[in-house]
Amino acid sequence: MQVKNISFGKINCLYFAKLDIFSIFAAVYNSIDMAKIIGRESEQRTLQAMCESGTAEFAIVYGRRRVGKTFLIREFFKNDFAFYHTGLNPKELPESGRMQAQLENFGSTLSRYGSDMKQTPKSWLQAFDMLITLLDSKPKDKRMVVFLDEMPWMDTARSMFLSAFEHFWNGWGAGQDNLILIACGSATSWMCDELKNNTKGLYGRITRDMPLEPFNLYECDKYFDSREMVMDGYDLIQTYMATGGVPYYLSCFEKGYTVAQNIDRTYFAKNAPLGDEFSRLFTSVFINSENCEKTVRFLATRRYGYSREEISNGTKISTGSGLTKTLRGLVDCNLITSYKDILERQTYYKLTDAFCLFYLRFVDGKKTNNRTFWQNNQFSSAVNAWHGLAFEDLCFNHIPQIRRALGISGVSTEISTTLWRASDNIGGSQIDMVISRADRHVHLCELKFSVNDVEIDKDYDAKLRDRLVNFQKIIGNRRIPEITLITTYGLKHNMYSGRIQQVVTMDDLIEKK
Repeated sequence: MQVKNISFGKINCLYFAKLDIFSIFAAVYNSIDMAKIIGRESEQRTLQAMCESGTAEFAIVYGRRRVGKTFLIREFFKNDFAFYHTGLNPKELPESGRMQAQLENFGSTLSRYGSDMKQTPKSWLQAFDMLITLLDSKPKDKRMVVFLDEMPWMDTARSMFLSAFEHFWNGWGAGQDNLILIACGSATSWMCDELKNNTKGLYGRITRDMPLEPFNLYECDKYFDSREMVMDGYDLIQTYMATGGVPYYLSCFEKGYTVAQNIDRTYFAKNAPLGDEFSRLFTSVFINSENCEKTVRFLATRRYGYSREEISNGTKISTGSGLTKTLRGLVDCNLITSYKDILERQTYYKLTDAFCLFYLRFVDGKKTNNRTFWQNNQFSSAVNAWHGLAFEDLCFNHIPQIRRALGISGVSTEISTTLWRASDNIGGSQIDMVISRADRHVHLCELKFSVNDVEIDKDYDAKLRDRLVNFQKIIGNRRIPEITLITTYGLKHNMYSGRIQQVVTMDDLIEKK
């Protein structure tokens, strides 16, 4: 067998002539140290599978601003791209010259990657033809990775960008077995509407769908470990409830400061890095940013959410395709959650993004000059009320961990919340989270943020008993309800604690899913 050295970027490996080139490429990337990438295990497996497939791959990567999309792709491939281009933010360009600016930027990138065509493309059709010419000049015996970052920004009004891109992929890219094309964008609604759910030229063309979500508690824990920042479970939960697990937001926390000090530095200090993040989030992620922001602000006013009709009435967004697009976009980027009330079977939408809740509660419109606001107010009634709401959102974002702690990971479940009003024979109540199982059991979950073990006293026990009885009256014999406590530390055992059938703690929530 003939053996010789070949190079992949800065990486050298042995090439065995009889081995398939794509297997070699995969082996190289298997050998790369991924220590800098926290979590993202399924995404890395997907990227690895693309390297190994031996066919043309077209992947889309999308998620909210600052969630780490670009970092993941650049770090995984170690910046070894045949072509890597980032669109210009159209909000920062004069409206009349946006298309020209995008084309000039694309032409400059082509030049940096070795194109000998010095002219600026006059259209996106010409731009992609120039890209084809560049890629055709590359060696055919290795994978070519083309990374188009912030693709939605390139699609300016009347630019015909999408048609040209369709022509590029369908007419050339799909036939290149050594090509990996990755389209990435923070404008989740555009990525889903124009690429993922495309019903025209790109229908069925995407080979890998990679939505990127914020870190869960386990990944937050690993992130801070990587930075040698020591946090116990309580501090970690506080941090998550203030940031939502968004990697960039976490990066604003620095070693040597308490959680309260870091929250002050991140939100309330002069020129705080997240002081104006809320508005930036919506303008960068959503084409219909005004409606999306309006909807989130409205949902923040009621803990268990609103129906579609209530949202329309409260926001003055007419019910129809516009509202559908708004709600779908917010769900796609994990800012809100939809669920069906177990009793009404009505669909509700609930704000479950921790960052948005924190911002709207403590930053938005406050204009405080108190640079130590959080340190001075972290035990106030306002913060205590926020703790309860934020912990509920945290639980809704950690359903896999809750199901695993309850031993029902393999059981089909439906997650909701419910509220019923008092009648002649039934007292009114609200249940924070309802986990309805396929085996007829229903977990009526109490979600309690606490600095100590939760104690069930006589009055609380009576409240839980009445809730259980009333729920049983409403649901009949179709379900078997039981009370489940999800809390920070645990349950204090006393003469009343037997009402609680299961307990899930923050240690369970932090475990790897």
